[in-house]
Order: sequence, then structure tokens, then C-alpha cells
Amino acid sequence: MSTENIIFSGVALYMLVMLGVGFYASKRSHTVTDFMVAGRDLKLPILSMTVLATWFGGAMLLGGAGAAFDDGMLGVIADPWGGALALILVGLFFARLFRRLKIITVADFMEQRFGKTAAVAITITTIFSNVMWVAGMLVAFGTIFDSLTNIPIETGIIIGAIIVFVYTMVGGMWAVALTDFIQMTIIIVGLVILLTVVLIDVGGWGAIGPQLPSGTFNMLPPENTAEQWLNYLRAWTIIGLVDITAQSLFQRASAARTANIARNAFLIGGVAYLAFGMIPVVLGIIGSVTMPDLANSEFIIPELAKAHLHPVAIAIFVGAMLAAIMSSADSALLAASSVLAKNVLPAIKPNPSPKLTLLAARISIPLVGGIAILIALRIQVVFDLMVDANILGLAVIVVPFILGAYWRKANRTGANAGIAAGLVTWLTTMQLWPNLPSDFMGLAASLVTMLIVVPLTQKSDPPKPLVDSDGNPVEV
Repeated sequence: MSTENIIFSGVALYMLVMLGVGFYASKRSHTVTDFMVAGRDLKLPILSMTVLATWFGGAMLLGGAGAAFDDGMLGVIADPWGGALALILVGLFFARLFRRLKIITVADFMEQRFGKTAAVAITITTIFSNVMWVAGMLVAFGTIFDSLTNIPIETGIIIGAIIVFVYTMVGGMWAVALTDFIQMTIIIVGLVILLTVVLIDVGGWGAIGPQLPSGTFNMLPPENTAEQWLNYLRAWTIIGLVDITAQSLFQRASAARTANIARNAFLIGGVAYLAFGMIPVVLGIIGSVTMPDLANSEFIIPELAKAHLHPVAIAIFVGAMLAAIMSSADSALLAASSVLAKNVLPAIKPNPSPKLTLLAARISIPLVGGIAILIALRIQVVFDLMVDANILGLAVIVVPFILGAYWRKANRTGANAGIAAGLVTWLTTMQLWPNLPSDFMGLAASLVTMLIVVPLTQKSDPPKPLVDSDGNPVEV
């Protein structure tokens, strides 16, 4: 068999296994709670792995490695450094709270705390970010197919989409959690093997290190200018802060069997993400020395696999990479479909039955995915799609969300003012000062506005207490 046929056969077998797991999980997905938060019954090992898998996808394997290839460690501040920061912050300050609230979506939280306007704002940003995230993962899927099997990237995008759509539709969170566990086990083993083989073949780090530019591992801006520092801070916050509000993470905390399991799973996931996320980064840096003329830096890990692994090992590794990609795509699909079913459907049909809500959640998956396919076919750059998915969240949502959880005085007027200020500042900066990070400027404006407006409106708009889904007060 040719190398392409071996790879394709291995990938086909892997896809069939994932579909089988999805249909097995469908036996446990009979209610809305089962479908969206796995019946709130995930134990620590599976929850930790699915938290890790939510982040560890094509954005890291292709985009992160490519960014390290181009810009060294400074290129990966947003991910994996920012990604690990988000998981650890959720573990330290939010996971237990999310689990105790016993609600399913971030829009439920914002509506309960600040009313309809805030809920609509986070619904829009959640759907936007998850559609963009799915698009990025589909581009990664297609890129691997194109690089290793000569199947056109467009065909790979569509094949990957269909597989993920099917098993997520039938199994929901149970399917996502179980496939994540399998997928992350495979990708961790695959990455460790690839790094080991590449280092042996190139003569060890001692042969690579002296050939690297002097600033490869610098993690501070090269020039001490306001513009560079603002963009640097934006790199830390675009994932590190925004994804505290991520529906996919909120759902995982809500799916934990206990609040302590939720906290511990996120702390484990954050540390593991940074540790294993450094492997693609190091491979990208090695590739900048051994393959300096590579046309597209996001192809570096597939190209290293082709150059250093046996065809059978390549097939296994490709399966591992596709596993990681699907583990992120399915999480984003489930997050968007949950918000559509729980928060958008009631606006169309008041008081929908649980059966209709579950049906809407399933149907929303291919609808969201279809939009993501169109975006993926148009913008075929993984890292850009992954980072840009969070621009709305950074400018508009993250400040009201965090203050809503931890500032008892935060009220509806302050939150709405913060959302408006962030949106206007983002749009204005984007038009007038395009070299500045407009979404980060929106974040600053949102924070300042809330800090001013909230104390001034305590009497006219008393803050609502934080309560769980049963109406019981919840202490932060």
C-alpha cells in the first residue's frame, strides 16, 4: 500500500470508532440535562480530560506550532499560555460557583443577574465565537488531509464536519466527554513519540539551540512602546480572560458530579494544557531550523511527521491529530447548540417542552456547523480564526460577566452601560486607530464604565442577588 492509502485507511478506521462511541453514548442522552451536561455526573478523570481536550485542538497543533515557527515563544502568548491561564482561573475562582448555580448556559447566568439585554449580548458573542472556533477546527482538519493524503482541503473540511456533526448530534455531552477521553490519550502519546523521534533524528537539542535567533524564547515585547504593550496585553487576555465566559467551559463545570470535582478538573486541565501545549511549540521552533523554507508554517507538524515517521506511525499520528481537532470542534458545536436551544428557542416559542428543547439542540448542531463550513472554506488560516473568535467577548462581555460573579453591587444598569461602552469603543478604535488592539480598548472602556456607573445607580437599580436554578441564593 502507498503511504497515502495507509494513512487514509487508518483515519477511516478511527472515524468509525468515534462514530461508534457517539452512538454508544446516545443511550445515556435522553433528557436536556443528559444531552447538555451529561446528567451532571462526570467524574474527575473524564472531566479533567474533556476540559483539556476542549482546548487542545487544531488551533494548538497547527496554529500554535505555526506561530512558534514564525515568532518563537512571543508568538504563542495567546495560546497555550493564555489558554492555560483561562483554565486555571476558572478552576481557582469560577468552577465551584458554576456547578453550584445548577444552570446550563452562560446566557442563563447573565439573564438571572442582569436581565435580557445582557443575556442577548452574551448569546450573540457565544454563538459567534463558537462558530468561528468550529471553522478553525475544520480548517485544521482539511489542512491535515491536504498535507498528508493529497485530498483537497475543501474535501477534508466537509468530511471532518460530517463526522463531528453525527456523533455530537446523537450523543451530546456524553459523546463529547467519552470521545475526548479517547482522543486526548491518543494525541498525548502521538506528540511525545513525534517529539522524541524528531529530536533523535536532528541530533538532539544541542544541535538545534545554537541555530535559533537570540530572541526565540523571549516573552516580552521587543520594543518598549505603548502600542506593543497594548497588543501584548491583548494577547494574554484574548483567551486568558475571555474564555472564562466560554460556554464550553461553563458546561463542563456544570457537568461535574460535585463542585470540588469541577474545581480540581480545571486545575488539572490547565496545568496539563500548558505542559502538553509546549510540545507543538517546541516542534514548531525545531521546524524553523530544519525546514526554514516551508511555505505555510501551519503545516510544520504534518511535515515533520512525514519526514520522520514510518507510514504506519504517520497513520496513527494523523489519527491523533484529527482526534484533537474533533475534540475541540465537538465542544464548540455543543456549546452553540445549547445556547440556541436554551436561550434562543424560548424567544421564538415561549415555554418550549423539554422534548422540543432537546430536538432543537440536536438540529442546531448541523445548522451551526453549516455556517462554520462556509467560513472555513473562505478563511483558511487556523490561528487567525481561533484568536478572532474572541474579539466580541473581549470587548463586550468579559467585564460584566466577571463582575457579575464577584461584585455584589453589580447591577443591570452598570452591566448594560459596560456592554455599550465596550462595543462603541471597539468599533471606534477599529476605524480610527487600526494599529491599536480595538477589542482590548473595548475591555478597558467596559471596565471603567461599570466601575463608575454601578455605584451611581444603586438606589435606582438595586442589584439582583446571585441565585441558582431553583431560586436559592448562592454565595460567591
